[in-house]
Amino acid sequence: MPEHNVTVENTLQTLLAEKKYTTIRDVLVTMNPADVAAVFSNVDKEKLPLLFRLLPKEQAAQSFVEMESEEQEALIRGISDSELRQVMDELYVDDAVDIVEEMPANVVQRILAQSDPEMRKEINEILQYPENSAGSVMTTEYVKLSPGMTVGDAILRIRRTGVDKETIYTCYVLDNRLLVGTVSVKSLLLAPNDLMTVDSIMEANPITVTTHTDQEEVARMMSKYNLLAIPVVDGDNRMVGIVTFDDAMDVMEDEATEDIEIMAGMTPSDKTYLKSSPFDLFKHRIPWLALLMVSATFTGLIISNFEHKLEALVALTAFIPMLMDTGGNSGSQSSVTVIRALSLNELEFRDLPKVIWKEIRAAVLCGVVLSVLCFAKIILVDKMILHTEGVDVMVALVVCLTMAVTVLCAKVVGCTLPMLAKKMGFDPAVMASPFITTIVDALSLLVYFGFATALLHL
Repeated sequence: MPEHNVTVENTLQTLLAEKKYTTIRDVLVTMNPADVAAVFSNVDKEKLPLLFRLLPKEQAAQSFVEMESEEQEALIRGISDSELRQVMDELYVDDAVDIVEEMPANVVQRILAQSDPEMRKEINEILQYPENSAGSVMTTEYVKLSPGMTVGDAILRIRRTGVDKETIYTCYVLDNRLLVGTVSVKSLLLAPNDLMTVDSIMEANPITVTTHTDQEEVARMMSKYNLLAIPVVDGDNRMVGIVTFDDAMDVMEDEATEDIEIMAGMTPSDKTYLKSSPFDLFKHRIPWLALLMVSATFTGLIISNFEHKLEALVALTAFIPMLMDTGGNSGSQSSVTVIRALSLNELEFRDLPKVIWKEIRAAVLCGVVLSVLCFAKIILVDKMILHTEGVDVMVALVVCLTMAVTVLCAKVVGCTLPMLAKKMGFDPAVMASPFITTIVDALSLLVYFGFATALLHL
């Protein structure tokens, strides 16, 4: 909890100033590694190695994994080779890979130099898989069992090898490296007798992913089937690793963050907000802002072409922002709903006609209600209370008809573009609020001036 961490940070700062290292250790050993990492993120980087050395070996490695890459790099530069070797010996392969991917080349060389040959080989193998694939986030540390092994032998194998595995709750039954089934520790412990063979209690035909399966799809499958870990196989069904639930959670968080940033019109960033400099924020925001600014010139051109009509009835100008905002909001609602459904695999491109028909019906209901409210607002407020010049029943009718048609167009555009984007291989989130709003703004103006020309004879 942030408040708790602030209190601990202040306490540590006081104890450091007084050089009460034993007391600091007593405080740190009671904390969860994630909380230790959170506290270390706000400690002077020069003091990180000192605090890190106070932690027990296992807790130190777990805390190291939870740290941000900047703190990890500072710590690696501040500790000795023997200390770094101890940390690497405690890390799981997938965690080591994550760290290596974030570090500069000279730090990576030092990390690999202090890793044992087996881990170094596994790190290099995982790094060869495509980015954001199952192979890139998997770990090769899992419990392997043989089909003909007895339950008693299987439990003994888990006891002997489980300490070095990332998870032991699900074990994988291999026949010459081919995955033939899975068996849980619960099933082994509750087996009627220890002489039963593993293949008699295992679950055959387990759910698997390949090394090239997208990591987001892996996370969705684990959520759908309530798996703590999912096996990763190659093209010949030979098992090469597992993706664990904690890694899937990280993937889901990263993907959700990326979608939110894209939908808000920003280039995704690898850094947290507080770790990002003003220049970092500038780099990620300016391309979209520039693109949307240029695209918004179309709305300016439309207004310029109908400038003489606005001069004839200036009252029409006051309602432009309301129509454009309502259209943009309507399109954003549809696009966000569809993008979320696409990300959850609830929709496919063949569902487009159903989606459009559903959005049309929703748009008619929304458009009618908004038009009635808008008509009442214009007549009661603008005409009767404010006595705005030029506002009459016909102007209110033009605005309300435009409102209804704009909502309809916005809903259709908002649901269609994300599905088309996915069909063409683009991220549907690209077709979110800023982009759709720009399109709907132009459409609303064209509809507005079309009704004004037809009904008001401008």
